[in-house]
Amino acid sequence: MTVRTGSPAWRARASEDRPPDAPPRLGESRGRHQRCGVVPATSQSGVEPPTVERMTTRSQTTGTTETTETTETTETTLTTGSAETTGTVAALFEALSRTIPAKRLITDRDVVASLSADDAEWAPVGQAALALRARSESEVAEAVRICADLRVPVVPRGAGTGLSGGANAVDGCLVLDLSKMDQVVEIDGDNLVCVVQPGIVNDDLKAILHEQGLWYPPDPASAPWSTIGGNVATNAGGLCCVKYGVTRDYVLGMRAVMGGPAGYGNVVRLGRRTAKGVAGLDISGLMVGSEGTLGIVTEVTLRLRPAPKGTPRTIVGAFGSLVDAGRAVAAVTRRGLTPSALELLDHECLQAVEDWKHLGLEADAQVLLLARVDTPGEGGADEARAVAAAFEEGDPLWALESSDDAEAETLFAARRLAYPALERLGPVLTEDICVPRSALPTMLGMLVEIAARHGVRMATIAHAGDGNLHPLLLTPPGDDGAREAAQAAFEEMLDGAIALGGTVTGEHGVGLLKRAGMERELDPRSLAVQRAVKQTLDPLNIFNPGKVL
Repeated sequence: MTVRTGSPAWRARASEDRPPDAPPRLGESRGRHQRCGVVPATSQSGVEPPTVERMTTRSQTTGTTETTETTETTETTLTTGSAETTGTVAALFEALSRTIPAKRLITDRDVVASLSADDAEWAPVGQAALALRARSESEVAEAVRICADLRVPVVPRGAGTGLSGGANAVDGCLVLDLSKMDQVVEIDGDNLVCVVQPGIVNDDLKAILHEQGLWYPPDPASAPWSTIGGNVATNAGGLCCVKYGVTRDYVLGMRAVMGGPAGYGNVVRLGRRTAKGVAGLDISGLMVGSEGTLGIVTEVTLRLRPAPKGTPRTIVGAFGSLVDAGRAVAAVTRRGLTPSALELLDHECLQAVEDWKHLGLEADAQVLLLARVDTPGEGGADEARAVAAAFEEGDPLWALESSDDAEAETLFAARRLAYPALERLGPVLTEDICVPRSALPTMLGMLVEIAARHGVRMATIAHAGDGNLHPLLLTPPGDDGAREAAQAAFEEMLDGAIALGGTVTGEHGVGLLKRAGMERELDPRSLAVQRAVKQTLDPLNIFNPGKVL
């Protein structure tokens, strides 16, 4: 193995006084509507939803959390508008407030607008009738029953971090905010299982489990602020899914408010708690990744693993081009190596993070590959050396194992912060294509060629180890010509992935942005089957209509 030495083109200087903090959580303004220009009517004020202060305690024996409200600042006021709009809002409000506390209901236009979109900057946004911040499964069930009676669409949301428009409001809908249903119902360490509500934040759950020596592996880059319910809705992946799998691999069962043959507003228990089980069709698995189109998940039973021991080894490679980095990733796969993470980020992403967070990053190379090996002992040392050797097939500027854990953490922090850092620069159109790993060099070359031909500025991050690429297309605010060029490049990149035997979305979901690409990818008969399933389980088409199918 040849490890290039000397003065690396990259250095990460960890700084205690400037930690790589995460972007704002729900309720803290990110200015999305003002940046991208997709604004529901009368939502220009930027007013953010009020917050509820909570005191959280956790049982030392079961790990169950309990939440006590200390203040409630929500005020419910009916807003004015057209006679038709006002009548719809008033009728829905009146019906819901008969059985659901009025303080849960939000009709203020600005606040409703702030809850009406996810982070998909270019996806269309409708005007919701009102929003409900549900606190219990019974409130969700009652809301679905009433909306079915009134034929009002229901659009569920968690933290709003999605990147496909899956949580965007449709006109006249009820936005069902599940972020306050954030309790850990049960932790069963003996059987490596936990039961949670959908609003708990991924990293918050990880922290609770870590105290008991347990681990929930799926870790999307948005883990510090995205919710488990949202992760289930899109079958989210993440940095470590190359070795440990995606959300569906850890969902054993769930409770969901459904419709159709179950009756709208009824709670259905799906799946199991056992390590194995094949009784009946896997409807729980069908719900994972369905983006709220088949029902509303109110509780999730998750498979756990023992917490990892020791400190993982980090291997860093610097490359002169995306294609060279892709060749290195293909070599890792070809040699049968399975690191616990294998991430790619280019110079554009690193610079954006540094300009925002000032982490002390210096990147003269065009692309970095970041690999982690969590195998303990000498076996882990051998595996790390093998990954560094595989990187050599991409002709790196240098490739070596990091000797500084703090520096390694800073680099992975930069990877997680790449998207919000670029989002600050203007509207971002985000790809989520996934191709066979052997086709990665070809796909990366196609991305460069397509972006250049359309004159589009592109930054690239990727879960490279499983072929999941996120080219990010950036356009100047207000430049319609640049937006059209980016959209054309976006569609061409989808077609390129399909041509290589890939898919238009690896983990972000179809939502609104990838419906046309999905139809080009899938067998028409498969689409017909999926539409029949939707029609059977939601004949009124009130669950997140217009998304996916």
